[in-house]
Amino acid sequence: MQNKTVYVSEDGLLRLKKELEFLDGTKRKELAERIGRAKEMGDLKENSEYHDARDEMSMLMGRIRRIEDQISRSRVVEKGDGMTVGIGSSVKLKGDDKEKSVMVVGATEAEPNRGIISNESPLGQELIGKKVGDSVTVTVPAGKLTYTVIEIS
Repeated sequence: MQNKTVYVSEDGLLRLKKELEFLDGTKRKELAERIGRAKEMGDLKENSEYHDARDEMSMLMGRIRRIEDQISRSRVVEKGDGMTVGIGSSVKLKGDDKEKSVMVVGATEAEPNRGIISNESPLGQELIGKKVGDSVTVTVPAGKLTYTVIEIS
């Protein structure tokens, strides 16, 4: 896996731990039982149920390892002071006579379609450390966008 620190909110770390608990407990047990039932059907060579369940178990184990790795590299970031943009900050931006609100989070918590952006995204990288009144310029496929920070919370 990687050695890079994963920045997360306290809620984000809790969600990862809950997902791990579900996958490593409930889901893994269900798949093991499904594999057991499929084995009882006989010839494993021609048993698609068995092969499907084994493939699903393999994917599940990969997801479990990735989550364990993320948790081991996680660093919980405290919410900022509202003066400077950091991970966990909600930021109101103004650009092209439109206002836009985003929340800056660690990469594992990002949901760009909902305005929850990663600190590793182009806009997230530009916003970290900025204060109200600072401007940032981001290159996007359509060109360059400039935003001014108008509020941090």
